[in-house]
Amino acid sequence: MTRWFEDIVIGETYPLGSHTFTEAEIIRFGKLYDPQYFHVDPEAAKSGPFGGLVASGWHTVAVGHRHMVDALDAEAERIREAGGEPGVAGPSPGVNKADFRVPVRPGDSLTYDFIVKDKRASNSLPGWGVLISIIEGVNQRGEQAYRAEIVSFTKLRDYRMALHLKALMALARVPGLRALLPGR
Repeated sequence: MTRWFEDIVIGETYPLGSHTFTEAEIIRFGKLYDPQYFHVDPEAAKSGPFGGLVASGWHTVAVGHRHMVDALDAEAERIREAGGEPGVAGPSPGVNKADFRVPVRPGDSLTYDFIVKDKRASNSLPGWGVLISIIEGVNQRGEQAYRAEIVSFTKLRDYRMALHLKALMALARVPGLRALLPGR
């Protein structure tokens, strides 16, 4: 997230853009990363579980993630151009849940959104907040094809480490004293 933790609003939706999946693209992705017949062979896929060629779920994830990164980069640039300083995004410790609800077929267009579901201060990384967010992809018929609940870190703007934490971190660097620290 390119906003500081303090500026992130729970419930806010960020449009990420749309993507139309082509047969050639579906086959290319399938051959590279998910070579099941219903992703790579249009003729064989006709008798498969989906009645035709469909995009890999991981393809829909990768496209949505790309749109998210591009949208966040564009937002950071807008903030800089307005004279501000964008927030600092951190890594993602994981995905809580991912659902592939309807197949994505050649010609389908998914519109992706990023929705902030919840946030809290991190218990493990001082100076960072934890975001729980939803990324979803809805097709041109209004059907939700993809939805994931993701966890990510974002930096607090004005974090000042407590003196006792600074002392503990300094002690942790002293050989032999590390074993005396709490939680060891």
